[in-house]
Amino acid sequence: MTETQQDTDGLTTMTLGEDYPEIRESVRAICANYPGEYWRKLDANDEYAEEFVTELSQSGFLGALIPEAYGGSGLPIRAGGAILEEIHASGGNAYACHAQMYMMGTMLRHGSEEQKQRYLPGIASGDIRFQAFGVTEPTTGSDTTQLKTRAVREGDHYVVNGQKIWTSRAHKSDLMTLLVRTTPADQVKKRSDGLSVLLVDMKEAVGNGIELRPIDAMVNHQTNEVFIDNLKVPVENLIGEEGRGFRYILDGMNAERVLVASESLGDCRYFIKRATDYANERVIFGRPIGQNQGIQFPIARAYAEWKAADLMVRAAAALFEAGQPCGEEANTAKLLASEAAWNAAEACMQTFGGFAAAKEFDIERKWRDCRLGRIAPISTNLILGYIGQHVLGMPKSY
Repeated sequence: MTETQQDTDGLTTMTLGEDYPEIRESVRAICANYPGEYWRKLDANDEYAEEFVTELSQSGFLGALIPEAYGGSGLPIRAGGAILEEIHASGGNAYACHAQMYMMGTMLRHGSEEQKQRYLPGIASGDIRFQAFGVTEPTTGSDTTQLKTRAVREGDHYVVNGQKIWTSRAHKSDLMTLLVRTTPADQVKKRSDGLSVLLVDMKEAVGNGIELRPIDAMVNHQTNEVFIDNLKVPVENLIGEEGRGFRYILDGMNAERVLVASESLGDCRYFIKRATDYANERVIFGRPIGQNQGIQFPIARAYAEWKAADLMVRAAAALFEAGQPCGEEANTAKLLASEAAWNAAEACMQTFGGFAAAKEFDIERKWRDCRLGRIAPISTNLILGYIGQHVLGMPKSY
């Protein structure tokens, strides 16, 4: 019984152990072509993982969740999670391409048939890169309903003005999902009303209403500020109904949580294996350092936290695929997996000692990368606020 099935009593089930073994093995084979040296070079030069993303796309892995009718594999979200997990467990970084997996869901669920036919086959084949997600703004941050980017309809197009920040891969994407306000905030009953989702053709827009400025950051996530000045977007590029965009974005966030949590699981595996191998090999004072409780116990605890987070990610994926409510599970999975990855990273750093800071060992690079998981795409405190309010029934904390 797969994650998408329910038994005769209506209970959602999930698979334990290494699921999707053929997919995982194929992803590992690709990742073997991109060792630590490849990622270190990209990191040092602040470059995009062009070759890696191209090979993943051409192998069909970035189109795994797109239905077969549109050229994809039609696999469940758990399969997508397995792909991303293996990339991170290999020492790579799926941040270069993961957005495509969860963003296409907005188009798939709420886009017109014409939009699906126009874009999804190209996204599935890799001919169209759909990697940019324009939501966050400098002055509003996670308070999405207060965003200020404005789109005004003029005939057969919208005129958009505003600014976005932390828009990763915008300069490497053919399409960008852009959340805008189409009705002023003072003219709506609920602050979540009046927001709309536009699909922006980046090849046409950059230099014609959009200016991109790269952000020099701690991690190589190829992120940008996006300045929007009288950008014209055809009305036919509106996804769904005008004014309902916030609901569409929320609809895809559970998928995002599950997939990003899967990446953190891969980080856990990477750090635990590296730390365990080194603890067994490194001999100091006549014995392997793994014999010392100060080294052994943090790694063992990291293992236990990884296993617990893994179960929650599987549960969230199973509920999502069965069409059941999964906000609690998806958010909890993201929280537990990101913190398990960080604790595993800390244990690995301590195990390697001074060598952990040497770039040739790749530990410090992965350590920096996984720390971002506790902040983005949603911070730990916002998840705690969600659980406190929507699960435990306490007053809203923000």
